[in-house]
Amino acid sequence: MEVVEEHVNSLLHRREAKLVVHHEGAGTPDRMTVRKLASDHFKTGMDQVYVRSIATRTGGSSALCVVEVYDDMKSADIVPDYVKNRNLPKEQRVSKGKKEEKPAAPAPKPAAKPAAEKKAEAKPAEKKEEAKPAPGKEAKPGAAKEAKPSAGKEEKPTAGKEAKPAGKPESKPKA
Repeated sequence: MEVVEEHVNSLLHRREAKLVVHHEGAGTPDRMTVRKLASDHFKTGMDQVYVRSIATRTGGSSALCVVEVYDDMKSADIVPDYVKNRNLPKEQRVSKGKKEEKPAAPAPKPAAKPAAEKKAEAKPAEKKEEAKPAPGKEAKPGAAKEAKPSAGKEEKPTAGKEAKPAGKPESKPKA
């Protein structure tokens, strides 16, 4: 471990340091390991050391860590709760309230699935009944619909065909 930069912030009663932690052959060190190394180096308790960030370059074997070392526990009250939570071991961390609500939500979903299956079973029977009368009904209105649109289609395409050829030769010479 190397101390790259160290700054004393007398207003907040803390030392702000940037450390380089070498970890060849291993993954990026976790916050607890960095806290332990920093507390040993600065000769303070782990409860006065807070790791703000740990960054390792891709494929690198050294991590740049930003650490805050407080003079006493009273001055450490300024540290935000989320930073305190991050610096705890995984077993002691407080999870968000959203995670607690998620397990309750899946319970109603399985109950909804059987209802959906019942509806799905009822629908095929209805579809068979609808399918038989529907072709007969479609044939009658279809004939009426074909007569009306065909007249409209004859008028529109002729106008469209006349407009398109006139537009195409004009656009090609311009381009």
